[in-house]
Amino acid sequence: MDLEALNGLLRPKSIAVVGASNKEGKIGYTVVRNLLISQYRGTIYPINPTESVIQGLQAYPSVLDVPGTIDAAVITVPAKLVPAVTEECGKKGVKGLIIIASGFSEVGRHDLEQQVVDIAQRYGVRVLGPNIVGILSNSDLCNASFAPFLPLAGKAALVSQSGALLIAMDASTYTRRVGFDKMVSIGNMSDVDFADTVEWLDQDEATACISLYIEGLRNGRAFMHAALKAAKPIVALKAGVSAHGAAAAASHTGSLAGSGKIYDAAFQQGGVVRAADLNNLFDRTLALSLQPPMQGENMLIITNGGGVGVLATDAAERYGIPLRFAPDDVQTELKKHMPEFGSAKNPVDLTGMAGRDWYYASVRYAFAHPWVDGLAVLYCETAITDPLEIADGIKQALDDAGVKDKPVVVSFVGGEQSDAARKWLVENGVPAYDAPDVAVNALAALREYARSRQLASEVFQRYADVDEATARAIIANARAHHNHSLTEIESKKIFRAYGMPVALTEMAQTEDEAVQLAEQIGYPIVMKIMSHDILHKSDAGGVKVNIKNAEGVREAFRTIIANAKAYKPDAIIEGVAVQEMAPWGTEVIVGSVDDPTFGPSVMFGLGGIFVEILKDVTFRVAPVSADQSFKMLEEIKAGAILAGARGEAPRDRRALAEVLSRYSQMITDLSDEIAESDANPVLVYAEGQGAKVVDARIILKK
Repeated sequence: MDLEALNGLLRPKSIAVVGASNKEGKIGYTVVRNLLISQYRGTIYPINPTESVIQGLQAYPSVLDVPGTIDAAVITVPAKLVPAVTEECGKKGVKGLIIIASGFSEVGRHDLEQQVVDIAQRYGVRVLGPNIVGILSNSDLCNASFAPFLPLAGKAALVSQSGALLIAMDASTYTRRVGFDKMVSIGNMSDVDFADTVEWLDQDEATACISLYIEGLRNGRAFMHAALKAAKPIVALKAGVSAHGAAAAASHTGSLAGSGKIYDAAFQQGGVVRAADLNNLFDRTLALSLQPPMQGENMLIITNGGGVGVLATDAAERYGIPLRFAPDDVQTELKKHMPEFGSAKNPVDLTGMAGRDWYYASVRYAFAHPWVDGLAVLYCETAITDPLEIADGIKQALDDAGVKDKPVVVSFVGGEQSDAARKWLVENGVPAYDAPDVAVNALAALREYARSRQLASEVFQRYADVDEATARAIIANARAHHNHSLTEIESKKIFRAYGMPVALTEMAQTEDEAVQLAEQIGYPIVMKIMSHDILHKSDAGGVKVNIKNAEGVREAFRTIIANAKAYKPDAIIEGVAVQEMAPWGTEVIVGSVDDPTFGPSVMFGLGGIFVEILKDVTFRVAPVSADQSFKMLEEIKAGAILAGARGEAPRDRRALAEVLSRYSQMITDLSDEIAESDANPVLVYAEGQGAKVVDARIILKK
């Protein structure tokens, strides 16, 4: 990160507005007006070749005519003029360009956009945009945008790929009472991207939480690296995860939108908390900007109403923090602050009689107790209580407990008084919401953040016992014969070179060779067609299993060859594979894709109908440690089968996790060669008995 240039761009001490205007309705007019209204403390240089004064400020024909230095230039002129303006800014020594102008890659003009970037890079100038709204910063009193006003002041920063959405969210900060110090419109990301802004905001003293609206990433791995390094929480809303949505995102921003599941994996691996929608982005941002992460699993709910307690309990299970009953000592103490018909189990129901004193005593005790890792305090407005008094009691209890390393969220359900109490709590650093499930979801975000940071700390350690040279030699030989898909035997040799347990497989070109190999391997055996031109062997009638004698081998050889020729007459047949028939085990699939955003990525799921019908799979961006691989096994819905459900013996998940991890190293090392691959099935045996790759496939990049 070029810190000096980004400081000039995102915290400019002087701004030139190129295309500044005295005509209302022009963007150049609005940007100058907004800078003046926001009471920007730096110097403003309006640039207009035909006007000498713009909105009371001296104007200049060109940035080259400005007598002082310029940190950032806001460019509002038409797209065709931007390259010439960029050249002038480079000569002037401008640090960064805020290109509001549209008409670039978002409408197919990639060439014009690249021309601007090339000129800027020649001078060391950073480019934000094009096709953006601008930047807004409360701490700098800077509204260098055509958004109408600065957002409600707060501790979060928002980076948005959509300009229109940023303007809407700017206004929403006041109605939702979620504060932001900064809002940055990032647009086409021709130069400055999410990774750059995350790195810069992580060092910004005014930012406590980084909030992102993402349609697509240009360099997924650079983003993951920046997120991993960040010390501050990051929450992201990824749009365009449906097939149609991804296409819309690409046409809107000119960027690639990858698979939603791979984005999920990348966020998890990078320690990024995911938001489900815009409301959720605001709700989670509020909690992450005001509260510490929830390090443990124990959430306690304190409420004055059974209904909201039940709703919170349901939400806790839905969002991954199922409740446990409080320990006996906690229950004993909390019973002192409720009537006999109250409940101290969890949720703690103080009943509708609870006033300020009961809330104060319960919250203060519970928040300080070592068993409690996170606290959700709920309140239903009643005729006998004052919401503001309850809010004050909760805040006083939190202060008096003296705890700084645990999170708390609050929900007040009621009318105008409850709304005022929520507003007061937020202003005093306590995230407060109008529904119990929303509050619990916010607390879940704080738990997800802690867990994702734990996962992100698990570093992949390369396996030293791999033979990359052999793998590359096999690929080179295939390419020399103009083959873009490897045979099963070639694929298995590469898998074996990376230390994965592979079913013994040899190739025969005659019936006699097949019989000889079968007797060496030992019956029963499996036989398969070997042809670069036939990828799906079963569809071609090219697989025979459970062959038990020499006569069966000869018959299978002839049948497989005949079926293959009938299926694809022009196929070049290398021979027939003779393979050991591995004992029965649980079938799983391990696969890879070369994702356009994140590169080589690993897929895992149970085999058979689970993959083809239920699509019960999970992903990681490669490479993946054995510990992270083990977590993949637990993520799929059918993961309980591997753990030993319904009296079945547990499968050897550690052995399978190592297969996944080694496979991830293979596709990473060979990412310049492999387009996609899979091992399907991999048979997993009882605990301690390992796993075996039975079939393998590798498709090369063209």
